[in-house]
Amino acid sequence: MNRINLINMDEEKWLTVLRQECEEKSQRIVAGELNVSTAMISQALNGIYKGDIKKLERRVRGAYMGDTVMCPVLNELAVNKCLQNQRRKVSLHNPLRLALYKACNGNCVNADHNQEKSA
Repeated sequence: MNRINLINMDEEKWLTVLRQECEEKSQRIVAGELNVSTAMISQALNGIYKGDIKKLERRVRGAYMGDTVMCPVLNELAVNKCLQNQRRKVSLHNPLRLALYKACNGNCVNADHNQEKSA
Protein backbone atom coordinates (compact mmCIF):
# COMPACT_ATOMS: atom_id res chain seq x y z
CA MET A 1 0.00 0.00 0.00
CA ASN A 2 1.43 3.36 -1.02
CA ARG A 3 1.59 6.07 1.57
CA ILE A 4 0.37 9.44 0.33
CA ASN A 5 1.78 12.53 2.00
CA LEU A 6 -0.62 15.42 2.02
CA ILE A 7 1.29 18.61 2.78
CA ASN A 8 -0.61 21.56 4.10
CA MET A 9 0.04 24.25 1.49
CA ASP A 10 -0.19 26.92 4.19
CA GLU A 11 2.48 25.28 6.35
CA GLU A 12 5.59 27.39 6.69
CA LYS A 13 8.60 26.17 4.73
CA TRP A 14 10.78 25.66 7.81
CA LEU A 15 8.12 23.46 9.42
CA THR A 16 7.87 21.40 6.24
CA VAL A 17 11.66 20.99 6.29
CA LEU A 18 11.53 19.94 9.96
CA ARG A 19 8.82 17.40 9.17
CA GLN A 20 10.86 15.98 6.26
CA GLU A 21 14.01 15.71 8.39
CA CYS A 22 12.05 13.82 11.07
CA GLU A 23 10.60 11.45 8.47
CA GLU A 24 14.06 10.76 6.97
CA LYS A 25 15.81 10.35 10.33
CA SER A 26 13.72 10.38 13.51
CA GLN A 27 12.46 12.99 15.94
CA ARG A 28 15.11 11.89 18.44
CA ILE A 29 17.98 12.36 15.97
CA VAL A 30 16.67 15.71 14.73
CA ALA A 31 16.19 16.91 18.32
CA GLY A 32 19.81 15.98 19.03
CA GLU A 33 21.03 17.81 15.94
CA LEU A 34 19.09 20.92 16.95
CA ASN A 35 20.01 20.58 20.63
CA VAL A 36 16.36 20.62 21.74
CA SER A 37 14.07 18.07 23.38
CA THR A 38 12.10 15.47 21.46
CA ALA A 39 9.00 16.85 23.19
CA MET A 40 9.64 20.25 21.60
CA ILE A 41 9.92 18.66 18.15
CA SER A 42 6.78 16.58 18.63
CA GLN A 43 4.74 19.50 19.94
CA ALA A 44 5.93 21.79 17.12
CA LEU A 45 5.00 19.21 14.49
CA ASN A 46 1.57 18.82 16.06
CA GLY A 47 1.02 22.57 16.34
CA ILE A 48 0.74 22.59 20.13
CA TYR A 49 4.14 23.95 21.20
CA LYS A 50 3.59 26.71 23.79
CA GLY A 51 7.14 28.06 23.89
CA ASP A 52 8.96 30.48 21.61
CA ILE A 53 8.49 28.80 18.22
CA LYS A 54 10.72 31.44 16.56
CA LYS A 55 13.76 30.03 18.37
CA LEU A 56 13.04 26.58 16.97
CA GLU A 57 12.47 28.11 13.54
CA ARG A 58 15.90 29.79 13.67
CA ARG A 59 17.55 26.49 14.60
CA VAL A 60 15.85 24.65 11.73
CA ARG A 61 16.72 27.39 9.26
CA GLY A 62 20.37 27.30 10.31
CA ALA A 63 20.79 23.53 10.47
CA TYR A 64 18.77 22.44 7.44
CA MET A 65 18.09 25.47 5.25
CA GLY A 66 21.48 27.16 5.19
CA ASP A 67 20.50 30.42 6.92
CA THR A 68 23.53 32.29 8.24
CA VAL A 69 24.28 35.41 10.24
CA MET A 70 27.32 37.66 10.34
CA CYS A 71 29.04 37.01 13.66
CA PRO A 72 31.27 39.83 14.97
CA VAL A 73 33.77 37.20 16.14
CA LEU A 74 33.53 34.26 13.70
CA ASN A 75 32.24 36.05 10.57
CA GLU A 76 29.62 34.09 8.58
CA LEU A 77 28.03 31.45 10.78
CA ALA A 78 25.03 29.11 10.58
CA VAL A 79 22.14 30.43 12.67
CA ASN A 80 21.95 27.25 14.76
CA LYS A 81 25.68 27.53 15.60
CA CYS A 82 25.12 31.16 16.60
CA LEU A 83 22.36 30.07 18.97
CA GLN A 84 24.62 27.37 20.44
CA ASN A 85 27.38 29.90 21.09
CA GLN A 86 24.91 32.22 22.84
CA ARG A 87 24.13 29.49 25.36
CA ARG A 88 27.71 28.54 26.15
CA LYS A 89 29.18 29.46 29.51
CA VAL A 90 32.07 31.88 29.74
CA SER A 91 35.57 30.41 29.51
CA LEU A 92 38.31 32.62 30.87
CA HIS A 93 40.99 30.24 29.57
CA ASN A 94 39.94 30.28 25.92
CA PRO A 95 40.30 33.67 24.18
CA LEU A 96 37.87 32.75 21.39
CA ARG A 97 35.17 31.57 23.81
CA LEU A 98 35.69 34.70 25.91
CA ALA A 99 35.29 36.92 22.83
CA LEU A 100 32.14 35.02 21.84
CA TYR A 101 30.71 35.32 25.34
CA LYS A 102 31.29 39.08 25.38
CA ALA A 103 29.78 39.55 21.92
CA CYS A 104 26.80 37.25 22.49
CA ASN A 105 25.95 38.87 25.81
CA GLY A 106 26.66 42.39 24.62
CA ASN A 107 25.31 44.30 21.67
CA CYS A 108 25.46 41.62 18.97
CA VAL A 109 22.45 42.11 16.70
CA ASN A 110 22.06 38.32 16.38
CA ALA A 111 21.74 37.68 20.12
CA ASP A 112 18.35 36.46 21.31
CA HIS A 113 18.06 39.25 23.86
CA ASN A 114 18.55 41.83 21.09
CA GLN A 115 16.12 40.05 18.74
CA GLU A 116 13.38 40.46 21.34
CA LYS A 117 14.11 44.21 21.65
CA SER A 118 13.99 44.80 17.89
CA ALA A 119 10.78 42.80 17.36
